[in-house]
Amino acid sequence: MPRKILAALSAALSITALSFAADNVTGPWRSVDARDLRIINRGFPGQCAGPYARIPEYLADSVRPTLYERSLHSAGIAVRFATDSRRIGASYGLLTDGSMIHMAGTGLKGIDLYILEADSVWRHMNCIRPYTEKDSLGQSTRRVEKTIVENLDGDTHEYMLYLPLYDGVTDLSIRIDSAATVSSGAPELISPRGRIVAYGTSILQGGCASRPGMASTNILSRELNREVINIGISGEGKMDACMARAMASIPDVDLFIIDPVPNCTLAMCDSLTYDFVSIIRRARPEAAIVMVEGPIYPYARHDSYFRDYLPAKNEAFRRGFERLRAERPEGLYYVTSDGLDGPDDDGTVDGIHLTDLGFRHYADKLLPVLRQALADKL
Repeated sequence: MPRKILAALSAALSITALSFAADNVTGPWRSVDARDLRIINRGFPGQCAGPYARIPEYLADSVRPTLYERSLHSAGIAVRFATDSRRIGASYGLLTDGSMIHMAGTGLKGIDLYILEADSVWRHMNCIRPYTEKDSLGQSTRRVEKTIVENLDGDTHEYMLYLPLYDGVTDLSIRIDSAATVSSGAPELISPRGRIVAYGTSILQGGCASRPGMASTNILSRELNREVINIGISGEGKMDACMARAMASIPDVDLFIIDPVPNCTLAMCDSLTYDFVSIIRRARPEAAIVMVEGPIYPYARHDSYFRDYLPAKNEAFRRGFERLRAERPEGLYYVTSDGLDGPDDDGTVDGIHLTDLGFRHYADKLLPVLRQALADKL
């Protein structure tokens, strides 16, 4: 047999031996239901249609069907855990296994893993590419089962796993080595108290981040070490009074972010803003409220209609803020559209929805205001 072929076979056998050795170290997978760990960034646990839905089931008959359907998307929800496993995987079921032409599947229906490194910073590790399993007829089972990371050092680390932004999760298991230990993680890393509730539109929901960890509420949660509950509902951030009442019932909230302008007409901004925010202020007078203007889309610099219409909506929204501030200035803050999607209008995928860069710009714009509002409460 030629020497080159013998060398190749020898190398292949060596790799196979190493693979078997690795399997002997790690052993078979063990699946842990995520509900037995710590699920964060949920406002209504036990009240929703499933563990990873975002608004109470009782609202199903009070809101538009599209609002309720999109609230079943798991945007912003994450799982906290600590493990010494040398590999980590996930197995989960998707509600729709959908797709969109302007958003990556990894952000739409992938799962995103972060690790807390030695300098106490959450850093990205890997994101699942959500290929679903097929049945005997070649149809999607809506089930994803993937290894996320492997060849880890075997020390105990703290992890955070972000769920899909634009699909629902029916069930979720974290997969670890059979002999590994796992816990729900150090609770002080992200306190369950002093939470933030963020209300808004498709942009707030996470459209169109390339992976879940880059949605603005997830960036803010990592930066502030607080739970941030994502109530961004694509196309449905229209300041419904029942949504304000529901959000006002969420316990342990220090701050509400109100960012509905992109989904609202000029008339809605003019007529609904004051009443919507007042519902929350009356119910939760101790909580701060940060109101955020809608972005001025890049094309509005040249489109004669939107050049006037978008600022007019923001002006109407601002009038609601001024009326509220005149009644009680304490605990009320305002973020203008200036620089909201970055300095160079380079932060969108389609002129409206944000790229990862756009979400970073958005978070950087809000962070100083949020930090000030939280500090003022102390």
